Amino acid sequence: MNWDRVEGNWKAFKGKAQQQWGKLTSDDLDVIEGKRQELAGRLQQRYGYEKDQAEREIDSWLKSH
Repeated sequence: MNWDRVEGNWKAFKGKAQQQWGKLTSDDLDVIEGKRQELAGRLQQRYGYEKDQAEREIDSWLKSH
């Protein structure tokens, strides 16, 4: 799957994202609004990931959906 699909259907993917990354709050997910860079930034904040690690997490999540 590509990110455009996630961005265009963010409301449908919010729950899946929260299942994957339980430390993300509903407010985080509202702010992200399907923006990949915003998701990466929130993962860095909540999980202490480096930028590369956050990107790998997102890529892995995309492949599983």
